[in-house]
Amino acid sequence: MPEIRAIPVEGIGEVRPGDDVVVLILAALAGRRRALAEGDLLIITHKIISKAEGQIVPLASVKPSRKAVAWARKYKLDPRLTQLAWDQGQIVRQHHGVTITETAHGFVCANSGVDASNVDGGASVVLLPRDPDKSAQKIQRDLKKKLGFAVPVIITDSFGRAWREGLTEVAIGVAGMRAFRDSRGERDPYGYKLKVTLEAIADELAGMAGLACGKLTRIPACIIRGYPFRAGRGRARELIRDRERDMFR
Repeated sequence: MPEIRAIPVEGIGEVRPGDDVVVLILAALAGRRRALAEGDLLIITHKIISKAEGQIVPLASVKPSRKAVAWARKYKLDPRLTQLAWDQGQIVRQHHGVTITETAHGFVCANSGVDASNVDGGASVVLLPRDPDKSAQKIQRDLKKKLGFAVPVIITDSFGRAWREGLTEVAIGVAGMRAFRDSRGERDPYGYKLKVTLEAIADELAGMAGLACGKLTRIPACIIRGYPFRAGRGRARELIRDRERDMFR
């Protein structure tokens, strides 16, 4: 396995509705005398995608229901955030002030991905992109037009996990590469034939970018260099486990 590098893309700045994310990223790289190269991957946090696509909701515009107000008051939450979370997904579980929902995308996550951090100090929230896979595909196409070569794109968000504490970055949009590395049928160094090894490569790369960029640094994009990805029509939707095999529902 070759050396793999994670290179934060600094200098992107604030993103507003209607901005061209590709232009902003390429300008930020040029400003630091950096550039994307063939074989690179580009990891982007969903926040700037959502902002550019206008997925921003002023909390003053949200009118919570009586039920949302009662739930929020019980756990000292903002009822407007509660209402938005309910509006953006179907409730899977609610307990101790935590709401787990299934979004229209099929993601099972806290509060439908509604997020007030890194927006405007609490006056507004950002929703998930309407179709993160489609957003990734558009960015990949636009990059290819400008660069002359293909760069796979992964859009990420921070999710909790059913089996473990804490958050980690995961892929919610993928374009230009396979989301998995399938080792089923291969043999390990001892000759054992692998039966269930299906690595979520897109999630692992998302986590690597998350470590390199951090949460409070205002660095929403990262280049992964040196990883031998498999080009293809992968989608983040493939990473969602079918209901029939989901033991937690």
